[in-house]
Amino acid sequence: MLDLLTGLVAAAHGRCSYAEARHVVDRHERIEVRGGRVERVDAGTSEGIGVRVRAGGAWGFAATTDVSRGGAQAALERALALARALPDVPAASLAGIDAPARGHWSSPRERDPFAIGLEEKLAVLLEAEAGLRGDARIVRTQASCLSTATTTAFASSDGAAYTQEVTACGGGIQAWATAGGELQVRSYPSAHGGSVAQAGWEHLMGLELAAHAPRVAEEAVALLTAPPCPAGPTTLVLGSEQLALQVHESIGHALELDRILLGEASYAGTSWVGAADLGTLRYGSEHLDITADATTPGGLGTFGWDDEGVAANAHPLVARGVLRGALSDRESAAAAGLERSGGCARADGFARQPIVRMTNVSLQPGAAGSLDDLVADTGEGVFMETNRSWSIDDRRLGFQFATEVAYEIRGGELGRLLRNPSYAGVTPSFWASMDAVCSPAAWRLHGLLNCGKGEPGQVMRVSHGAPPARFRDVEIGVA
Repeated sequence: MLDLLTGLVAAAHGRCSYAEARHVVDRHERIEVRGGRVERVDAGTSEGIGVRVRAGGAWGFAATTDVSRGGAQAALERALALARALPDVPAASLAGIDAPARGHWSSPRERDPFAIGLEEKLAVLLEAEAGLRGDARIVRTQASCLSTATTTAFASSDGAAYTQEVTACGGGIQAWATAGGELQVRSYPSAHGGSVAQAGWEHLMGLELAAHAPRVAEEAVALLTAPPCPAGPTTLVLGSEQLALQVHESIGHALELDRILLGEASYAGTSWVGAADLGTLRYGSEHLDITADATTPGGLGTFGWDDEGVAANAHPLVARGVLRGALSDRESAAAAGLERSGGCARADGFARQPIVRMTNVSLQPGAAGSLDDLVADTGEGVFMETNRSWSIDDRRLGFQFATEVAYEIRGGELGRLLRNPSYAGVTPSFWASMDAVCSPAAWRLHGLLNCGKGEPGQVMRVSHGAPPARFRDVEIGVA
């Protein structure tokens, strides 16, 4: 297949200023059990070739499920015809690359999840889900797992010719409880699909879902009669999983360079950050250090090369609270006057063009010790964990988040459970209020499966690392 792709981009020589071709095979399996029964077993594979060319200053893209030489050549012809049919525009440059992408890269795994039998997978999930049941107030229980495998071959007129294989696996459990018109949910190890990482079946087994099931059910029931979260400004400590989503929504999306340059204005929105802010903008307190790292072990945004052939790299986005970089592809980097792409061009399968997407955007640890240490140092406040819902405006400024659970902090200890907690803020003032971040031992990586962007829409899997952190004078209330 790589020979086919290199021959295809060679055939485009002289007919366009740039050409690239990707062959992608995506395999997935999702299993779900509810109430002691198998609810869902979805499995499938997609395969095809996407071809993108630049001619006359315009892009042309075409995709096909016909992976023969004839099918690939026909896709190239369609892409060329589309580029030529667009109005002539000044030919924008593409940021350079250090060296053509060549070779093979694969994510590590111990046990291929697709080699594990369905019976073994169902046994693990059914055992975990059974541990959630037993109390009549638990009205719905669920355990699920997801396995994916993506194989890519890529060639470009810049001399790139690489292959890579990525395997991901994980899952989680959830329990819903109801009484007196109140509905509460608890999830483990996180909401929105559980914990998924670049790894094999060993990752799901390491989550020990069955061992955590009784606690999850007990907390769901306890929330039914817990006092509501108080309203007003307070000291807020956010757990690692909730803070990871906060990074995603108010930093990751805000620093996508195509949004900053208004290229996503009609679909995903813009950003409160401007291109001229790079290097000078005060994004948050001196405790705020954010990196984009496509080499993070286990990250869903980890790879050998992005979908433009740019090698995976790590670079700072925010250092000691000051904006230092952005998430970029070759086109947006050149448009902003950057010397190199950030290596953030990613496409959802063979039938979509690569656009600027997050890799693994993470909050770096500080020196505040463990969560217990941070709570002890806080004295009075509220601790929130496990996302339940979120809302943020299209400039990534004003936001409101709700979490599944909160605990009162009193006398430097976690106290009573609080029901329906939420918090709200404005991005720069919120991050400016962060005055303590837990140490490296408390840092955790969290996968996010459903990051949407683009037109036509694309769904991307990304990861964010974070330790717990503390914020002062945050407005909290009942969701």
